[in-house]
Amino acid sequence: MKPLLCIAHRGGPLAGPAPLPENSLAAITRALDLGVYAVEIDVFQIHGELFVTHDRRLGRVVSGQGIITAQSLDYLNAQHLANGEPMPRLQQVLQLVGEKALLNIEIKGENTVPILAQVLDDHIYSHHGNYEQYCVSSFDHQQLFQSLQQMPQVKRGVLIEGIPLDYAACCEPLKAYSFNTHLSFVTHELMVDAQRRGLKNWVYTVNHEDDWRAMQQLGVDAVFTDKPDALLAFTQLFD
Repeated sequence: MKPLLCIAHRGGPLAGPAPLPENSLAAITRALDLGVYAVEIDVFQIHGELFVTHDRRLGRVVSGQGIITAQSLDYLNAQHLANGEPMPRLQQVLQLVGEKALLNIEIKGENTVPILAQVLDDHIYSHHGNYEQYCVSSFDHQQLFQSLQQMPQVKRGVLIEGIPLDYAACCEPLKAYSFNTHLSFVTHELMVDAQRRGLKNWVYTVNHEDDWRAMQQLGVDAVFTDKPDALLAFTQLFD
């Protein structure tokens, strides 16, 4: 069996003996030091800025309160994570990751693609980077279609939660690279259909050894995990 590629979900906050805030620069740094295949983060576009965070509402991971997109930049800039970090901007993560790993950028909020395309273009131009280092994913397939139109050179990952009637057919008009499916809805038929369409099978969020083993037996290519250190240790058994 081939080893599973390790994608650090939200930066891999549960790696090591002490948790770090998800989507934090500290968690991402630790994941990169582990040698993960990819790092996954979430972004919201707010007043033309791309903030790296998962929740639409403040208070769980980031200090503050209220819906994130309804806040001013001054208010958001004053908030912080549990380790004292301010909410990262995408530019900081791009700088940190560089070419050390693939970066999966999940679009969470509305009206993200034009700003995202500009930020990626600026970073790649100024750092002599490569679009192959990035994959844009979302449950919002409308924005994935915008991504295809505005930055076709960037890979697209189609997120779903469930088993569509037509399996992975939604990936074809989006010219997707990967089919990103929920662990609770992974079936042999779904995986085979994606493989038949030339897609990579990436599964989220997989944190336990028995599930890693099951995904490996299904022929899954990569899994998103909060525990990249444990997954990497597991995959070394198959080297």
